[in-house]
Amino acid sequence: MLIESRPATDPEIAALVVAQQRELREADGGLDGQATVTHDDIRYLAVVEGGRAVACGGLQALDADTGELKRMYVRPAYRGRGIARQLLAALEELAFRQGHTTVCLETGTYLPAAIGLYRSCGYQPIPVYGEYVDNPYSVCFAKRLPVAA
Repeated sequence: MLIESRPATDPEIAALVVAQQRELREADGGLDGQATVTHDDIRYLAVVEGGRAVACGGLQALDADTGELKRMYVRPAYRGRGIARQLLAALEELAFRQGHTTVCLETGTYLPAAIGLYRSCGYQPIPVYGEYVDNPYSVCFAKRLPVAA
């Protein structure tokens, strides 16, 4: 397994994001207001197995200190192998290298597996922020990154 940086315009990243959005619409049962705002300044990482991107995640700077995780997704056939956990660690490392001291994220109340992953990786619940404030299905988490020695 290889984790590599990919541009937002990469066709495999685009396909993974489309698959993620489709799966979210199925999981949320057609809830109103669940459309995701797209950002062009997301730095993506892709997990590649057998020459194919099977997972992705992005990092967007909210401010100098805070990076936000975006579009975490693992193709269903590749779940249960620890890929999401490894991708999350790589995204945290990317955030650290970009000078962020905190990583935050939003997910849906209807995604217990995602919530479990984030909690098990040290993310703590925070108040809903930004574009998610008026969404009753949003839950937000944050994690302080270790300080460089």
